[in-house]
Amino acid sequence: MSAARRLMASIFNSLPPKHGLSLWCPRADSLHPTPRPSSVGFSGFRRSYVAASSGFANDNREFVIVGGGNAAGYAARTFVEHGMADGRLCIVSKEAYAPYERPALTKAYLFPLDKKPARLPGFHTCVGSGGERQSPDWYKEKGIEMFYEDPVTSIDIEKQTLMTNSGKLLKYGSLIIATGSTTSRFPEKIGGNLPGVHYIRDVADADSLISSLERAQKVVIVGGGYIGMEVAAAAVGWKLDTTIIFPDSHLLQRLFTPSLAQRYEELYQEYGVKFLKGVSIKNLEAGPDGRVAAVKLGDGSTIEADTVIIGIGAKPAVSPFESVHLNTTVGGIQVDGQFRTSIPGIFAIGDVAAFPLKIYDRIARVEHVDHARRSAQHCIKALLSAQTHTYDYLPYFYSRVFEYEGSPRKIWWQFFGDNVGETIEIGNFDPKLATFWIDSGKLKGVLLESGSTEEFQLLPKLARSQPFVDKSRLQNASSVEEALEVARTALQVESAA
Repeated sequence: MSAARRLMASIFNSLPPKHGLSLWCPRADSLHPTPRPSSVGFSGFRRSYVAASSGFANDNREFVIVGGGNAAGYAARTFVEHGMADGRLCIVSKEAYAPYERPALTKAYLFPLDKKPARLPGFHTCVGSGGERQSPDWYKEKGIEMFYEDPVTSIDIEKQTLMTNSGKLLKYGSLIIATGSTTSRFPEKIGGNLPGVHYIRDVADADSLISSLERAQKVVIVGGGYIGMEVAAAAVGWKLDTTIIFPDSHLLQRLFTPSLAQRYEELYQEYGVKFLKGVSIKNLEAGPDGRVAAVKLGDGSTIEADTVIIGIGAKPAVSPFESVHLNTTVGGIQVDGQFRTSIPGIFAIGDVAAFPLKIYDRIARVEHVDHARRSAQHCIKALLSAQTHTYDYLPYFYSRVFEYEGSPRKIWWQFFGDNVGETIEIGNFDPKLATFWIDSGKLKGVLLESGSTEEFQLLPKLARSQPFVDKSRLQNASSVEEALEVARTALQVESAA
């Protein structure tokens, strides 16, 4: 293997291991010698409250959320629903904005102005699930103290205190870690920090990218996952020369089958997007003005680019909690089915939490907005009420692209379940297409493109029930509608048994 390919491989191999999806899920037996959550010591959990006067006249906070993303916003709403926010809750965030629905950044924020892009306050949490928009004024009205642009730098679990970047010392009773993920970056030595090279995780990143797109001509996107596909669709809206580069054999390799990926690749090519698959990158080259000017591949060839977007995955934001012996050996902060860590009074939710995925009996870390919402709600309900049942999450992923004004075709797919076993693909992508994953005769996962509301509502029922299906009937279905009816019948039979 050449030095260039080894470097590129090391970059991509630093991402979470594949188990399909953008879902970090090592098999339970691969965690040895890490104990399973039931034996990590959660039985010693206790609630530890610190009295706090309304308005925070002192440094004591009964509840502190560290992190200002989607999970924090939904956790705050759940505190409010239980009447436990006013004068009791504090949120410490590194961002300059109140929590917002992060998927909007790549699905709508990057559109040019004539395509009606999303803008704050339009997508503050919790509008993504049909809830009330939680603007900065909402937090003030609910008595929730917000610290913006002041991330936590250290923690003392004996004193139950946090130190922020500005030097603020906060004492907590219960601590909820909702720090999410950080983007994986190219090393500086190969041009990862050149002007014109972009990563996208927050509004500031998106604003910086838009300023480049406004004057760009040739855009290169590194990575063939969600970020790559969604940013490429936005670049098409800007009418830019767009190329996607990735080391895999096809788009979204963690979820898509080769034939499924081919359908989407052909659609992107119709929009003028070019693909370079199975290639390595040696470095990013600067032009005379110091900005990125080209991407140099492992074989020595170069691709001109005045804007480069890196979308090669993310990693859990566990710092500064690594020093306090929270279990992070599974790729995130390990928790039980109530999102309790091994340290009493400390919880972790959203992207950063490695939790028991009950339905498949393994430990998982899910980077998805749906899990951020649900884990936040489950954790806070368990903390504040008598709720004791274990979090029972069904993996769910989706994407929406080309949804801007004037687009000849809008794309929206949903996937539920587990992408294991053999696959059956039905439909011609004009516009519908469905892929079913069958393992030992049971339907384990299903993806649907351009379905109706009723059809999309069927998917989680199928994936959770995992009915036995007649593969020959499914394979012989003449349409997506007929295939879904075969699956629906199998579900009814399962339910009646």
